Amino acid sequence: MNYLFILCLGLMLMSGTVASAQTQIRDDRYRIGYQDTIDIQVFRQPGLSQRVNVNADGTVNLYRLKEPVVAVCKTERELADDIAAAYSKEYLRNPEVNVVAVEQRSQSFAIIGAVKKPGNYYVNRPIHLLQLLALAEGQSEDAGSRILVARTGSTANCKLNEAPDPTGVPEESLTLLDYKLKDIIELRKTLMLRAGDVVYVAEADIVFVYGNVNKQGQVTMREPLTLTQAIASAEGLKPATRKDNIRVLRQKPGSTEREELVFDLREIDQRKVADPILEPNDVVAVGEDRTKSVLNSIGKSLTNGIPSIFYRIP
Repeated sequence: MNYLFILCLGLMLMSGTVASAQTQIRDDRYRIGYQDTIDIQVFRQPGLSQRVNVNADGTVNLYRLKEPVVAVCKTERELADDIAAAYSKEYLRNPEVNVVAVEQRSQSFAIIGAVKKPGNYYVNRPIHLLQLLALAEGQSEDAGSRILVARTGSTANCKLNEAPDPTGVPEESLTLLDYKLKDIIELRKTLMLRAGDVVYVAEADIVFVYGNVNKQGQVTMREPLTLTQAIASAEGLKPATRKDNIRVLRQKPGSTEREELVFDLREIDQRKVADPILEPNDVVAVGEDRTKSVLNSIGKSLTNGIPSIFYRIP
């Protein structure tokens, strides 16, 4: 995590792109969005100065103007010029107008799941996925191997060469982007986020290793996990344990019942058969206990809080 923090701190210092959830960075190129709050100052006309919220249709209603003014997807300077033009047409001569987006709520990014500080972050310049992960103080101990980005195709994400459409609530479509967390952290993959993106750091799946192993418990699956790797994570078999009757109890799809798969570690070691890839929530049973006894023991350890029986193996 120190590596991630130092790397992202360097990126942020070089680019100056990131604001925390409580602060915002000024950017003359910022384009006003839905839900923003803006201050409008009309010089020498204090009665016309006001603070307004951008409407759901992308417009703002102003004192003494019959028609609302389109605000969304304009810079502060562009909106100020449009407001000045509207007042000069109906009410004032050569008005001077200044606009400041005091709450840029449309430029938000959410990060949830297995991170240390989930929540919404308001960032008013381009930001990489890795930078948002750093703002959330990195992944937590139960993070898995995947990071997902849910992206809406909202017209609230302005494009510089497109005219805004103030006719209604922005149309949205949903795209789901799937990355390996390790690729993002090690910069093998990069992604520039868009306003409204929701990032989900998936929790790691687990399997149970039970019976004649040196450390019974839950084994975290951050990557594909084989049967021999799961047993190795449990610090191996106890002395004199039979290797020809290693059972994997796997839940049947769409059912509460489990099927029993039997493997011979000797054949796996000799490469006569492939080392099977485990599935999430598999139970590896090593020893002579009956299936019902194994599952009952696991259930008691999880529901009654008996820490001496099960704990998570990193």
